[in-house]
Amino acid sequence: MNKSDLVQVVAEKAGVNKATAERAVNTVFEGISDALGRGEKVSLVGFGTFSVSERAARVCRNPRTGEKINVAAASVPKFKPGKALKDKVS
Repeated sequence: MNKSDLVQVVAEKAGVNKATAERAVNTVFEGISDALGRGEKVSLVGFGTFSVSERAARVCRNPRTGEKINVAAASVPKFKPGKALKDKVS
């Protein structure tokens, strides 16, 4: 499923047109992204939790040349599925 498929499902289930559904989907994604950008955690009960994780700086190797490469520390998004989502999938 891609974003346009999700918009279609939201439009059908909510009984709204696709333009309204697309604005709703975009607003949800933007809200989650903005909160993560501020370093906040987003918990959707039954679905899961989005958070930001800090990845430490490290030294890696280029597999093609074997050369060492320094990889900078970074903040990365993380998702932990909730129990209801896990149960639905398994």
